[in-house]
Amino acid sequence: METVGTIEQQTLPTDKKLNLFERYLTVWVGLCMVGGVVLGKSAPGVIQAMREMEFGQDSHVNFPMAVLIWLMITPMMMKVDFRAVAKVGQRPQGLLVTLFINWVVKPFSMALLAWVFFRFIFSVWITPAEADQYIAGAIILAAAPCTAMVFVWSYLTDGDPAYTLVQVSVNDLIMLVLFAPIVGFLVSGASSLTVPFAVLIYSVIGFIVIPLVLGVLIRQWFIQQRGKQWFEDTLLPRFAPITIAALLVTLVLIFAFQADNILGKPLHVLLIAIPILLQVYLNASLAYGLMKWLKVPYAVAAPGALIGASNFFELAVATAIALFGPESGAALATVVGVLVEVPVMLSVCHVCNRTRHWFPETRLGAAQPSAVSR
Repeated sequence: METVGTIEQQTLPTDKKLNLFERYLTVWVGLCMVGGVVLGKSAPGVIQAMREMEFGQDSHVNFPMAVLIWLMITPMMMKVDFRAVAKVGQRPQGLLVTLFINWVVKPFSMALLAWVFFRFIFSVWITPAEADQYIAGAIILAAAPCTAMVFVWSYLTDGDPAYTLVQVSVNDLIMLVLFAPIVGFLVSGASSLTVPFAVLIYSVIGFIVIPLVLGVLIRQWFIQQRGKQWFEDTLLPRFAPITIAALLVTLVLIFAFQADNILGKPLHVLLIAIPILLQVYLNASLAYGLMKWLKVPYAVAAPGALIGASNFFELAVATAIALFGPESGAALATVVGVLVEVPVMLSVCHVCNRTRHWFPETRLGAAQPSAVSR
């Protein structure tokens, strides 16, 4: 892995070459949504049987969802070299801004926005019970920082790959400790719902700890056997089709679980999207502004803003399903997060690329590798 080293002057490329999946990401999400809804309505028995498959007795963690998330996230975790975290001290401002946004601003601002919108502004169209569910889902979504698609967003904005990897690595470590207590605290405080903490712990183990441990062990074993260059240049690219397929199947499954809610409450889908959109742009703007104020290089500032805005939606959906059920309003709120994620993040990428002149034209480390899909 590249280290966080000396900043070098270099001209930043503006013409990004994306693969077929990355270029039409919004189209694939739309097709998965349609396919999932059709499947949910045409084969309700199959979908119900999949809903009832749990990862461990009484864990409420959906087994098919867990397997798909392992297939998506484990290859990304295989890229993480936690030894690089020690090198971030050479330029800590970017990481500190990212952590401040993700763990101090983001979940609490989302809780406030969701509470204001669903409890008051949208109270004409939403019942108190539905408001509780939507608030819970929005909080779960905001408390899970993105871990995989960040590499795509970083690539699109010419972000530094080494520093982005450090930011993601540290977030993953913090998520192991803070995700469950933050969700439990904010959901209980902003709604009348009680969060079973044991189920949250199951979700953290199933959707964070297991893929993280698998990724680290696989990385160490293959590097010892074949060397780092073979591992990064030959083995990792072979996982790309698996992660893409797992992502698409996950999206189909997510929308199949929520088919009745999506078709039965189209107005609610629109209403849920409003505070989520506001929160995304708020956090992206705040992170980007702080990076500019601290004179952080553009190659760190752009992905930092994107990390602060995007979400680990697979974890959020799986956790909402585990806590409140696949047909719950909380699960629907996290699914709306999936709907807005791609187009919104592409718009943030566009703004970053148009404002790169606000920062010194410098970048960290070596050349940018190809983008990584989930």
